[in-house]
Amino acid sequence: MSKINIKIILKDNREMNAELFPEKAPESVNKFLELVKQNYYEDIIFHRVIEGFMIQTGGFKSDFSESDETSPIFGEFSSNGFKGNDIKHSLGVLSMARTMDPNSASSQFFIVTKSSNFLDGEYAAFGKLSDRESEAVAIEISRVKTESKNYHDDVPVEPVIIKEIKIL
Repeated sequence: MSKINIKIILKDNREMNAELFPEKAPESVNKFLELVKQNYYEDIIFHRVIEGFMIQTGGFKSDFSESDETSPIFGEFSSNGFKGNDIKHSLGVLSMARTMDPNSASSQFFIVTKSSNFLDGEYAAFGKLSDRESEAVAIEISRVKTESKNYHDDVPVEPVIIKEIKIL
């Protein structure tokens, strides 16, 4: 398969470039691209931010209302019986967020800001930030001040908002 590159553009015009890996996680990449094409991620916030771990998005709009539900997909990781995905959760990796149900991933994803090998084989990694500048932006986001809000922890006090995600 050919390379698929994306650009995540924030409301403050910071950007993160990433490459997606459909050969490793085809259903995850297809689901993500389907949502990007529908402009699903416009005005969506990073709602869970943990320094030294990851930043998560895809679940809440900038007014902290829940984003529209989307259908879940099969979890493409080894502990769920999927054999093709050997992507390690190192700095910059994009991975599908989920509940305890291994097949519950839908619209939420996270970007790893520090190598987290305990996630390997447990979550469907599907892409990776493609340059140091993008990694630096993700780490900057992970360091913002957070609070608890509406029963959710680690929510940025000042919202970090996605303006759009582009397929390049």
